[in-house]
Amino acid sequence: MLTRAQKEQQVAELKEKFGRATSIYLADYRGLDVESANSLRRRIRAEGDGDFEYRVAKNSVLKLASVDSAYAAVSDYFVGPTSIAISYGDPVGLAKILSEFAKDHDPFELKAGVVDGEAVDPEQIAVLAKLPSLDSLRGKIVGLISAPATKLVRLVGEPGSQLARLINARKAQLEEGEAA
Repeated sequence: MLTRAQKEQQVAELKEKFGRATSIYLADYRGLDVESANSLRRRIRAEGDGDFEYRVAKNSVLKLASVDSAYAAVSDYFVGPTSIAISYGDPVGLAKILSEFAKDHDPFELKAGVVDGEAVDPEQIAVLAKLPSLDSLRGKIVGLISAPATKLVRLVGEPGSQLARLINARKAQLEEGEAA
């Protein structure tokens, strides 16, 4: 049993984490064995590079921590066994991990979430999980931006290359004429 001071400390810690978070996801972990829960924690830690966090917290502590924040929208879901996954960066990456885990482990069920201040239900989390990750989108944008510049450099350099090839061909032709 937690003392009042411990609960206050947990509330303060969660409020700070909620303030930095870009998204949170709530799940019912009832019926999930310890090894499966630990494998989920390991995967979240490994793939999140410090941007993802997974923990189990008391519903009363979660309710107190979510007061006066964007996460109060999901406080109705703080019933029964509740685990919380927090993303401080890419919300899609964490949604993918949780959705894949929920498919493979029947007892694990996503309840709801908040992404950029907007409440989302399990169906919306599944749609979010199908999107490309933030790093993938950044790569595509860089590719789209750099493609015209690359084409322009080739276009500008091509006349000089053609002239150099023409001069080399004429030089080879003259050398053949002298040799004959």
